Amino acid sequence: MKIAHARERHAAAGAPWRLVAALGAEGLPVTWLDLEVARRRAVAADPNLAHDRLLHRQPVTTLDDHLSRGLRIEALAEIVDRFVPRGEPADDDAILDVDDLVFGPPILRPPSLRDFYAFEGHVRTMWERRGGEVPETWYRLPIFYFSNVSEIRGPDEPVWAPAASSELDYELEVAALIDTPVVDLAEERGEEAIGGYTIFNDWSARDLQREETVVRLGPAKGKDFASSFGPWLVTPDELAAARAPGTTGPDLAMTAEVNGVETSRGRWSDAQFSFGAMVARASADVRLRPGDLLGSGTVGTGCLLEIKDSTLGRYLQPGDEVVLRVDGLGELRTPIVQRPARR
Repeated sequence: MKIAHARERHAAAGAPWRLVAALGAEGLPVTWLDLEVARRRAVAADPNLAHDRLLHRQPVTTLDDHLSRGLRIEALAEIVDRFVPRGEPADDDAILDVDDLVFGPPILRPPSLRDFYAFEGHVRTMWERRGGEVPETWYRLPIFYFSNVSEIRGPDEPVWAPAASSELDYELEVAALIDTPVVDLAEERGEEAIGGYTIFNDWSARDLQREETVVRLGPAKGKDFASSFGPWLVTPDELAAARAPGTTGPDLAMTAEVNGVETSRGRWSDAQFSFGAMVARASADVRLRPGDLLGSGTVGTGCLLEIKDSTLGRYLQPGDEVVLRVDGLGELRTPIVQRPARR
């Protein structure tokens, strides 16, 4: 199941997001089901649903609201499964054409964002650039930092460099969304807490980051100005066939392009740590909450800091367009613009 926040492209300013689910078989044109319209239709057909099922008792608004009611993402499949189309798709007010939609972040207000450091190719390059070797500790512990949740972006939302930076970089990652409260979860059960996966662009201002890391406290202003997610959330069952037993992740390609030219390529299965291991580490002695996001860290070659000299030859500039793709998760497109004079 694919879940997204969407609204009509020509909707009035400030129109609320609608929670939608993808319809149709793989390879066919994508249409989207408005889950609230489908819920109302199901209750009209069977009024007992509003009494018997928490899912049908209140309007479906956002995924944030859905999770706050104690419901998991997989519960939304009941609305999709019960849906009965009316006539042709173009005449059914529950069915939305993808060409008429603008998508938002899969989760609008995540309580927290932890970003891990799980790909050895990227980690080794970073250490070698500083004249060192990957620490032995990295191979034992999934390491993460906390990022900022106030600057979340969705698909096609512009990003710009901070005022003091001239070295804007993308970072190609996958993010997992926690959809149930957990604490001290074991690694072998860690992925049970994940409701879905999405593409994550962990933007970096390399010049600011370079100054901050000398102090060895962790990324701050080099990272907290923007984080992009989307275009939608994909439930784990859709990716299961791409994952071999005992591996750290699905064997799916991850690519980035700038202005239509591919600059990065890696595979999710190259990760040193599974998301189960990341959930175990993140939940040790603390509570993870529904809506929390965990980033995988950058796949090998997944940023300009690694491959700039052999590809683009520079960092990002206004007028560029960055597109991140992960097989099975879609594509996350971002225009780079001048920093606004006022926000």
